[in-house]
Amino acid sequence: MNIVHLFVDTLLSTLRDVVPIAAVLLGFQLFVLRQPIANAWRVGRGFLYVLLGLALFLMGLEKAIFPLGELMAAQLTDPQFLYGSAAATITQVEWHHFGWVYAFAFMIGLATTLAEPSLIAVGMKAEQISAGAVSAWGLRLAVSLGVAMGVSIGCYRIVTGSDLWLYIVAAYIVVIAQTTRAPAMIVPLAYDSGGVTTSTVTVPLLAALGLGLASAIPGRSPLIDGFGLIAFASVFPIMSVMGYAQISRWRSERRANKEEKDAI
Repeated sequence: MNIVHLFVDTLLSTLRDVVPIAAVLLGFQLFVLRQPIANAWRVGRGFLYVLLGLALFLMGLEKAIFPLGELMAAQLTDPQFLYGSAAATITQVEWHHFGWVYAFAFMIGLATTLAEPSLIAVGMKAEQISAGAVSAWGLRLAVSLGVAMGVSIGCYRIVTGSDLWLYIVAAYIVVIAQTTRAPAMIVPLAYDSGGVTTSTVTVPLLAALGLGLASAIPGRSPLIDGFGLIAFASVFPIMSVMGYAQISRWRSERRANKEEKDAI
């Protein structure tokens, strides 16, 4: 019965959140555009599916995703796992003791981003509009590697207790420098790629991982140090996508120069 009560409460909360969106859409359709709603029954069923899907998704976050992320962070920072002794305790936090944390952060960032539905959609559209000049799989892989590197560096920041703004400022300086050198066609796509990573699959796991890691390491505050991983997951894909485009252009120019020399 607890699950039933939780589902009902979550469904009502979701309804309160979704109704204003539906009201704006219906209001513009009926009173501004003054057009009837095409396929009203289909739209109604879709609205119902959205409510049920969001409610189940939020329940999954509460019951599985958040606890799993916090559990993994706690297990990877367990002194028995780190030092191989049941009697060990973390007396002094050394960044190099948490290699498995960085490895897990890299892999979970890579895997969740590759599975991100919004990134898959953007990749397909980018490949379609560019007539194959931008590969959907290449874009997804570049973005995923950027998220993986960003999350790993974000975990390093939590372990060391460094200031978040130092990393973000340095990252955006690199982004600005890349923007002036990257192919013009890839720059808007690169910036959008940083946004699509912070969606339904990636955000819950990263939030849980950051909070769990900050809670498990002595001297770290979940409120101050636990948040920030999503910022890393947003900025580093911009760098990786523009870097991917720059490397591709360099290889193309090198191949063209080689063909010219061979022709001569």
